[in-house]
Amino acid sequence: MEPGINTDSGNCRAVADVLARIGDKWTVYIVGLLSNGPMRFNEIRRAVSAISQRMLSLTLRGLERDGLVTRTVFPTIPPRVDYELTEVGRTLIAPLKQVGSWAIANRDYVESARARFDTVNAGSKTAEALGRRRTNALPKNPAFTSNSSPPLAE
Repeated sequence: MEPGINTDSGNCRAVADVLARIGDKWTVYIVGLLSNGPMRFNEIRRAVSAISQRMLSLTLRGLERDGLVTRTVFPTIPPRVDYELTEVGRTLIAPLKQVGSWAIANRDYVESARARFDTVNAGSKTAEALGRRRTNALPKNPAFTSNSSPPLAE
């Protein structure tokens, strides 16, 4: 076991719960977008065009529930709703940037390892299931091509 990793079951559940929120693919994109300041719902939706309106609403509500995002409604016609990272939400920016940088730096290695695994395990249900899951893992947003990075990967 590595030093620094706490395996206490109570802590593992708490960490897993938080990681489920901040590790979600849409959360990473939304936190990255909001790291530049408040945005309106439709601005976020246009920036992450692959997300459905329902999924964006659910993700923003979850972030609001967890205290990572604030939602401000302005009494205009039509109503204006802004979303902004809270102070705690802003503390996610640095770690997510580090994870993004790690992912970009190790992308070729991971892709090679996957190819080796898939070759060795060709035809196995595990390799097929992992391949399907990986194919659907990232949003198909033209703003983020293979040569560009999501908002937090710098």
